[in-house]
Amino acid sequence: MTIESNRPDDLNKMVLCEPCSGIQRHWRRAPGHAELVQGANRKEPRASGQVTITRYRCDRCGTAWEYENNKADQHAGWSVIGG
Repeated sequence: MTIESNRPDDLNKMVLCEPCSGIQRHWRRAPGHAELVQGANRKEPRASGQVTITRYRCDRCGTAWEYENNKADQHAGWSVIGG
């Protein structure tokens, strides 16, 4: 079942602030920015072993991020998880 919104498409898109827009996603060791507030972290299993995933929230635009610290995966790193 699909839930459809009556809102125009442009209102459904997340708007990232300029610093968030500059974060390189899915690239290990890419920097975040100064207005990201660190939240909880958790451990998850991967093929290479256990990794730490930390949540962040941007104080400027409210975007929710996760950073996966996985030394065995160059394409881990920052992911947007909501706003």
